Amino acid sequence: MMDKMILGRYIPGNSWLHSIDPRAKITAVMYFIVIVFMANNWLTYLFLFAYVLYLVFSSKVPFMFFVKGLQPIMILILLTLLLQVFFTQGGDTLLALGPIKVTTLGLLNGIKIFCRFVLIVFMTTLLTLTTSPIELTDGLEKILMPFRVLRLPVHELALMLSISLRFIPTLMDETEKILKAQKARGVDFTSGKITERIKAIVPLLIPLFISAFKRAEDLAIAMEARGYRGGQGRTKFRLLKWRWRDTFLLVSLVILTVLLWFFRN
Repeated sequence: MMDKMILGRYIPGNSWLHSIDPRAKITAVMYFIVIVFMANNWLTYLFLFAYVLYLVFSSKVPFMFFVKGLQPIMILILLTLLLQVFFTQGGDTLLALGPIKVTTLGLLNGIKIFCRFVLIVFMTTLLTLTTSPIELTDGLEKILMPFRVLRLPVHELALMLSISLRFIPTLMDETEKILKAQKARGVDFTSGKITERIKAIVPLLIPLFISAFKRAEDLAIAMEARGYRGGQGRTKFRLLKWRWRDTFLLVSLVILTVLLWFFRN
């Protein structure tokens, strides 16, 4: 499980994507999630996959990391795919199973939904794999800065989001350790009735909650010991600088948007 959970992990590197301003990367990912839904034919999906694969290989991160990023949500992807295939009617009938029919329209919609999931997961995984926690926090804080007018605690909110994202792989690693420890004591999570399986999960959840609270307490003590008092009056050791490559990333997305719009059905 710990090898499968890639979301939230950071892999140091020296690619041009690692050096991109976090504000540009966060904006690019959010913008990409929106324009994914503009694709409605195979040519537009080809443009999207070509763009994403170019970024993936430019990051110099092993491709299997991105494939592993799909595994935690593979059940959700397959469930959505099956719902589209079996319950979307239209076009020619490919297979009839009583009242349930598999049609060409349902199959095409299912494949398109699958492609959208893959594209979005690859882009979000690319963001966390190439952006350090500190950069992610600084980028979020700068993007949310206009909301200070509404008296929102921008710095604290950005820090909370960053820590929450980075805690995902940590908690998954802790779950793996507790799961192995419980199995070594004879707890069976895979057999028996549903009620018995639910009862077997209790010895897993309690230590996990205790470990999560302990880690949160240790983090709070460490931040307090280092003199953290929130964003008020806080200075930056590393200043974010916008460069030409950051502009290039956003301009490339605008060009991709034009191509999607032009080649849409």
